[in-house]
Amino acid sequence: MLPPRASFPEGFLFGAATSAYQIEGHGFGGAGRTHWDDFAATPGNVVRAENGALACDHYHRWPADLDLIKDANLDAYRFSTSWARVMPEGRGAVNPEGLDFYDKLVDGMLERGLKPAATLYHWELPSPLADLGGWRNRDIAGWFADYTEVLMRRIGDRLWSAAPINEPWCVAWLSHFLGHHAPGLRDIRATARAMHHVLLAHGRSTQLMRSLGMQNLGAVCNMEYAAPADASDAALEAASLYDGYYNRWFLSGMFHKTYPADVLEGLGPHMPDAWQDDMATIATPVDWVGINYYTRKLIGPTAGPWPSHTEVEGPLPKTQMGWEIYPEGLEFFLRRTHAEYTKGLPLYVTENGMANPDVLEGGAVDDQGRIDYVAVHLAAVQRAIAAGVPVQGYFLWSLLDNFEWSLGYEKRFGLVHVDFESLQRTPKASYLALARALSRNR
Repeated sequence: MLPPRASFPEGFLFGAATSAYQIEGHGFGGAGRTHWDDFAATPGNVVRAENGALACDHYHRWPADLDLIKDANLDAYRFSTSWARVMPEGRGAVNPEGLDFYDKLVDGMLERGLKPAATLYHWELPSPLADLGGWRNRDIAGWFADYTEVLMRRIGDRLWSAAPINEPWCVAWLSHFLGHHAPGLRDIRATARAMHHVLLAHGRSTQLMRSLGMQNLGAVCNMEYAAPADASDAALEAASLYDGYYNRWFLSGMFHKTYPADVLEGLGPHMPDAWQDDMATIATPVDWVGINYYTRKLIGPTAGPWPSHTEVEGPLPKTQMGWEIYPEGLEFFLRRTHAEYTKGLPLYVTENGMANPDVLEGGAVDDQGRIDYVAVHLAAVQRAIAAGVPVQGYFLWSLLDNFEWSLGYEKRFGLVHVDFESLQRTPKASYLALARALSRNR
């Protein structure tokens, strides 16, 4: 059973989240090529070499998809915009059809009483910028600011909120150190530069939006609870370092104008020259912080090179992704972020949800596991609120089953089932339960 809207503070927002490349269909509308198109076209990178060329065809089906959000009694829609759709080369020429699409999309939200919550970048870097080094190249901060200006001069006057970059850890570490996402590098020097430049781009973009008179600007960081695999000092140290480069690095840069010392032990020799001079820009004030949270990891030490640790399988129930279900981690991050970094700024859970092996049977999808997952995480939010943390909203990932990056179309996170052959949408049991819980007539 999901907790009813009335059990949350007055004005608490509920929303759903998506991302451009995962749902829109990147193969039309004048969109330019992205490094995700290139990554997916490389054998072995993505399940069945699937890509986002069609995805959920949200580009053409957006009115019905916005109706689904409204009919779920949600208040806000956290969507992202595609850099390559707006500026196919990443710089220079603008694609009018791309700007028109986001213009119509924002108006469509407002017509339905939904608050538009925009994210400017959810990983689809234009390929011509990847050719120039992408996030390794310091110039990307300026390119990103230029893109911000082009887009926000068009839609910024009607947004409820905006954040520059979704999940900087994924942009930098997952993609440049682990190689699991585009551009698929495993290079510590590239990682150090990306870890810094993604924050510099965040700061430059935020400054640009401020100059346009925009308000309610934030930052969205994904966080993963790191627990030691055993009681040894080595495991404790390994888990702390994982927490450092995954969670503390980005908030420390934005709010403390420095990076964690334990992480700099490894990344310091590879950082760009005079990186310290950028910290004032990186710490450009924001109005709120969003936390994306899904799971915890057990971390143990290894004898290998830095960071000298590995993930150990945990004992808790797991989602279809193999991720442990650990709502206590969400409460921990809400409390710590408030106490050590944001100190009173509004916090939002900007993503939370689960992949589930959903099956459409008889025109319905029974995803009780997702209902249970959301319920225990909303309870964690309520505990944080009761402890005095200013949590002001919760966004479910995701509205639709979609292109799950390197995992293709196999993992289903949606409140709404998508048949990837017909593209038919079918609200799942979780969607119906959410609509009931959020009904103001309940």
